[in-house]
Amino acid sequence: MAHLNLAMIHPFRDGNGRMARALQTLVLTRNDIVSPVFCSIEEWLGSNTEYYYDILGEVGRGKWSPQRTALPWVRFCLVAHYQQAATIMKRNIVIGRMWAEIEKLRKTHGLPERTEVVMMDAAFNYQVKNSRYRQENEISDVVASRDLKRMCDIGLLMPVGEKRGRHYEAAEPLKAIREQYADKTRAPNPYDLVKGKQRDAQLSLAV
Repeated sequence: MAHLNLAMIHPFRDGNGRMARALQTLVLTRNDIVSPVFCSIEEWLGSNTEYYYDILGEVGRGKWSPQRTALPWVRFCLVAHYQQAATIMKRNIVIGRMWAEIEKLRKTHGLPERTEVVMMDAAFNYQVKNSRYRQENEISDVVASRDLKRMCDIGLLMPVGEKRGRHYEAAEPLKAIREQYADKTRAPNPYDLVKGKQRDAQLSLAV
């Protein structure tokens, strides 16, 4: 409700939406809901922006309207929090499975343990750079270059560009791991789950 009221009162020239979302997170953390899994729906809203503005328009009609019901907004936020949490939990499972496969690859090829993070980054389609790898592991340029060259030689990474502009991307084995464990399913709507349970209960009573 703090989020809705601030967005509808619209007290600032700019940044009202960002401030309203930050306020929602603040209210939750003040009530001891501090885990990032549960206290923020920012990522979810970024993927459902049009729906977000539609609900705000439906409930507020462009201004602060306390006489109107806020039920559609409350339902919207509950769905957002449920699906955001479900997405993060699913992502953690995927990361765990991918990491296990990358650890196997690393041991198979006799690579140092520090290379696992590099391979995970590449598997998630991030660009790997010598400078970052060197800094994060506190190793010399010679050691970093040797590790990266070794991963290229055995076909785990692909070099892109030359000299200072060079970076590394995932080669086929890492791409295959990403594809194998990618979970593109959408988290269900919790209200649909509740309706399904209610329907099942009614059927069991009828039987």
